[in-house]
Amino acid sequence: MIRLIGYLFGLACAGFLAVAAVVAVYLSGVSRDLPNYEVLASYAPPVATRVHAGNGALMAEYAREKRLFLPIQAIPDRVKAAFLSAEDKNFYNHPGVDFWGLARAVVNNVQNIGSGRRPEGASTITQQVAKNFLLTADQTIDRKVKEAILSFRIEQAYSKDKILELYLNEIFFGLNSYGIAGAALTYFDKSVTELTIAESAYLAALPKGPANYHPFRHEKAAIERRNWVIDRMAENGYITVSDAEDAKKQPLGVQPRRSGSTLFASDYFSEEVRRQIIEKYGDKALYEGGLSVRTSLDPQMQVMARAALQKGLEDYDQRRGFHGPIQKISMDGDWGEPLAKIPAFRDVPEWKLAVVLAVSASRVDIGLQPQTVGGKLEEERKRGFIAADQMRWAFRDAKGERKTSKTPEGVVVPGDVIYVEPIEGEDNAYRLRQPPKVQGGMVVMDPHTGRVLAMVGGFSYAQSEFNRATQAMRQPGSSFKPLVYAAALDNGYTPASVILDAPIEVVSGGQVWRPENYGGDSGGPSTLRTGIEKSRNQMTVRLANDMGMDLVAEYAERFGIYDKMAPLLSMSLGSGETTVLRMVSAYAVIANGGKQIKPTLVDRIQDRFGKTIFRHEERTCEGCNFNSWANQDEPTLVDNREQVLDPMTAYQITSMMEGVVTRGTAAGKIPVKDRPVAGKTGTTNDEKDAWFVGFTPNLVAGLYIGFDNPAPLGRGGTGGGLAAPIFGDFLAQAAKVTPPSKFQVPEGMQFIAVNRKTGMFALEGEPDTIIEAFKPGTGPADTFSVIGMEDQVAPEEILKSSPQAQQAVTSGAGGLF
Repeated sequence: MIRLIGYLFGLACAGFLAVAAVVAVYLSGVSRDLPNYEVLASYAPPVATRVHAGNGALMAEYAREKRLFLPIQAIPDRVKAAFLSAEDKNFYNHPGVDFWGLARAVVNNVQNIGSGRRPEGASTITQQVAKNFLLTADQTIDRKVKEAILSFRIEQAYSKDKILELYLNEIFFGLNSYGIAGAALTYFDKSVTELTIAESAYLAALPKGPANYHPFRHEKAAIERRNWVIDRMAENGYITVSDAEDAKKQPLGVQPRRSGSTLFASDYFSEEVRRQIIEKYGDKALYEGGLSVRTSLDPQMQVMARAALQKGLEDYDQRRGFHGPIQKISMDGDWGEPLAKIPAFRDVPEWKLAVVLAVSASRVDIGLQPQTVGGKLEEERKRGFIAADQMRWAFRDAKGERKTSKTPEGVVVPGDVIYVEPIEGEDNAYRLRQPPKVQGGMVVMDPHTGRVLAMVGGFSYAQSEFNRATQAMRQPGSSFKPLVYAAALDNGYTPASVILDAPIEVVSGGQVWRPENYGGDSGGPSTLRTGIEKSRNQMTVRLANDMGMDLVAEYAERFGIYDKMAPLLSMSLGSGETTVLRMVSAYAVIANGGKQIKPTLVDRIQDRFGKTIFRHEERTCEGCNFNSWANQDEPTLVDNREQVLDPMTAYQITSMMEGVVTRGTAAGKIPVKDRPVAGKTGTTNDEKDAWFVGFTPNLVAGLYIGFDNPAPLGRGGTGGGLAAPIFGDFLAQAAKVTPPSKFQVPEGMQFIAVNRKTGMFALEGEPDTIIEAFKPGTGPADTFSVIGMEDQVAPEEILKSSPQAQQAVTSGAGGLF
């Protein structure tokens, strides 16, 4: 018996050694191809880039995987407890593999043979880290063995907290969200620190199978799994039984965060920032780099600019009549379902989609588009009405003809889908609206820094993503003229220089060009100030011809309106194409006293570690870095920007453009009276574009209105008639939040009274005079001389056709030459 026992023991030992040898060989082979777990030390997952407004408000997020990295110290204990209870309650006790859990899974898998259930893996959090970071998701024995080996090694190399940090920041939660911080925002629009017990438990339930516990498609299963996690949290002592019962009574409460821009009215601005970051750093940096972008956007200014431009576009469009319904739907059965499928403008929340239910001579009964709540269409069908008075503009047809109907019955019929806007203070009362066909772009800028405070690229980003403020190349028309006059003032002319405003012919290449003033009349000899205020085309062409178009082109390029400008006389009237952003930047140079401006939408960019990789501010501050004050001088901010225009010239052209607002082509359009306002209108050939660019001492803004496929705007489609009132509406609102100030007068500037018509010195008490700004060494002319007269007909013919010239001579101005 003893020999038999010894024999069997020997066989057992031999077998054990053989098995051990086989296992050792197998493990050696498997271990040979294991990835390097040390890469976890430099873990840098794809992280979302976040774009913020100037006040810190979140504007937009960009990511292929919605993830925000959080260190373990920033994750609350209750959130950790939820995941430990759901995934690995012995995490802080096992060496990487939970042998008891593994044994239990083996037993359960044997019992479930033939049941069709998925085998239990019994993976610990450490094993999941090994799989997610270093291995594939293949369901094989080799992968599980590699996973276990790596888990032991990871546990030896890293702390438990570090492993848990990796896990919580990497796992997928569904709805394209990765990591606990991203999931909290995606599902509950909250930070991790704000999550309740119930919310933490639901998020902990998701890694097991996000699609199986979808909050809307599988709500019952999601609640059951969440409650299971809550029970495990109580069982493990992380929460009390009472807290668990209260948490299980809570609804799921999922409120998915809206994708895209999160700050109202910032879509065009955010998209332009996105394009610039991709151009500068590449799309991988944007979608995976975890950049923190602080923009120059002022949310208040943005809302004001949007409202002003939208109102202007709507007013123009309504004056041209009703275009017809958006769509038509069948009124058989429930009209709510087909109406709900029609996309509405999400960035024009004032408007609602509605369907016409009934029409009478006095009103239109409407049904409002039902909303989707919790993934389901609301059951209640809300109704309202449009009184005839609130749609009278629609009695005119889309061609702008005279009234074609006297009541709503001739405008809409049941089944028509339309836009409506609620009337404040009146229950269920609405006014008719329609998306305008005309478009436009607007930019607001700080003239001293170049920071773009607001940008509106069109009526609605949901309607069209094309940014007309930065992408639309349009002719600026007469809004370009201040650059011509600034070049003249910088090169020997004065605001009182007199230019002939009369018909002129320009022959080039066998072609004859005869520029005309708007309205067709001519003013005769006029001062530069009058030429700006009245926007005289013939006079501007003569001025540009007199000083040379090469000089005008040099200034246009220096101001950034064009990269390369052809020195053609027609360009002096703004016939070249540029953008609103460039025009506003050029006017900012004038507004800030002639300093070069680099327009920017971005103040600062930081990488995922908080290091600043871009800063717009290029000025240096000498003495700003002292740790304490020891009676040293105040720090000085050194402005090293290039001076591209004489400060005195900048003041002169500013003063002349103030005249545009007070008595020129924009007179009566700008209601602001507590601060000086300068600006210039612009109207292109055939009234295809209407412009206005203007500024106060601390704010510059510009805009245009026009069809995307250029077409005449029709009668009154001028810069003064269409664009200037929009600028005025914006400035009236902006003036409420910005203090008034005065334009800075350069030292040495002289102010002399001159005759408004002749530009000559005016005696005290002489009528029709104006105080004009002159540079040292310059002043009014002693004799009445007219630039551009020499190539014209005899002086007596000019006098005969020009009452202004006659008055200038008879008032004692002296000879014409």
